[in-house]
Amino acid sequence: MSHADAAAAVPFSQAISRQPIRGWSIAAFAICMLVLICDGMDAQLLGIVAPKVIEDFGVDRGTFGLAMSAALVGFGLGSWGGGWLGDTIGRRWSLALSTVVFSLATIGASLAADVEQMAAWRLVGGLGFGGAYATAITLAGDWLPDRWRSVGVTTMSVGTPAGGTVVGFMAPGLLEDYGWRGAFVIVGGLTLLVLLLIVFALREGPSFLLSRGKVEQAHKVAARVLDEPFTLAPEVHPTDLDGKSTGVFAATNTRFNIGVGLAFGSAALMAYGMLNWGTTFLTAKGFGFELAAYAVSIGGITSIVSSILAGLLVTRFGSRAVQLGLGVALAVTLLVLLLKVNGMDASSPPGDQTLVVALFGLAAALFSCAVASMYALMTHGYPPSCRSAGIGFGIFMSRVGAVAASLFGGTLIDMGQGSLVPYFGVLIAAAGLLAVATFVIDRHVPPARAVGTAG
Repeated sequence: MSHADAAAAVPFSQAISRQPIRGWSIAAFAICMLVLICDGMDAQLLGIVAPKVIEDFGVDRGTFGLAMSAALVGFGLGSWGGGWLGDTIGRRWSLALSTVVFSLATIGASLAADVEQMAAWRLVGGLGFGGAYATAITLAGDWLPDRWRSVGVTTMSVGTPAGGTVVGFMAPGLLEDYGWRGAFVIVGGLTLLVLLLIVFALREGPSFLLSRGKVEQAHKVAARVLDEPFTLAPEVHPTDLDGKSTGVFAATNTRFNIGVGLAFGSAALMAYGMLNWGTTFLTAKGFGFELAAYAVSIGGITSIVSSILAGLLVTRFGSRAVQLGLGVALAVTLLVLLLKVNGMDASSPPGDQTLVVALFGLAAALFSCAVASMYALMTHGYPPSCRSAGIGFGIFMSRVGAVAASLFGGTLIDMGQGSLVPYFGVLIAAAGLLAVATFVIDRHVPPARAVGTAG
């Protein structure tokens, strides 16, 4: 294939979008998805085996919360740091390093003798979890055509809960045969094998290589998915100044960063506020524990489905309409849920409880759709030169919302002294911020009809 035969130089994103999706793009997506599934296995293993670990350490649940929250803190820091590293040394190598870190940290957790040591290992593991998340989504997006990119990156957001499901099935057998320490060694060892796929099967995206001046290498890897003669040109992005790429915190990204921070932080606050404290506020209103847990599990199922649908919605209607609609729908749903559940007690009829479960599942579908759509928005809005760091920044801001919800959710429930108005008031305000952020963000994913017209 001769580059000289091409009629004109085009960016890789345009070239790959002019033809059907190829097997290499699908394989790259599948490997990145597998990394996130392994990420979820390692990340959620402690929560599954926690009763055994608590019993072994001889501590109460409150004290063990230090170990449970450490990975969440590390995740936020790791997503930002790993994203920056991906834009510095390459997404592929940053992904490989992150995988090594969280795999070895999982194995290392088997050596923990107390809560503090477990928390330290989980903090390190969280750095790897976050770094892998940011770079895997970026790298997969680099290899997908425009029409598949939003769907692909939002689908990847279910990799972590899918990993939790896998390890949930594995854990009972591992605990019985090897104990909780052996379970950490086996799961960490298995996920470490994915490193071979990253190193030997994945390749850096051509757009990133071009942004680093590696023209020949970019053409070589692009030939894996481009059938016709081509000459690649660097991606041109609205944030570029005088032909030069900008960083995440350049002035041209200020408004976009603020909007992403508000939207992602608000969506994560609602998600963690509902899922982490759902059983607590439902049992406080007369639900049996099994029914309250069932409501949360329904929320988990609707979250997975809506996360996959998010990409289709963003592609069809654009991220502005989707985000605004989700913000308004969440505010209404949470308000109705508050009005319904706040007056309930143990004597409430079963029909009322069924309605609350349904509303809980609807709210989970909406905030999960909002979270997933953020990945499509960030993949579109940040330029290739700093996309990994931009996504890492967004994930970091989501962890701020997640940590705030985890830390203060119980306090807000107690503050109401039987009323859930303070708790739901904060969640409804977060839904409002999600809607407001729609107008702050200045680079939305355009709807399919707009793309077609421009084409």
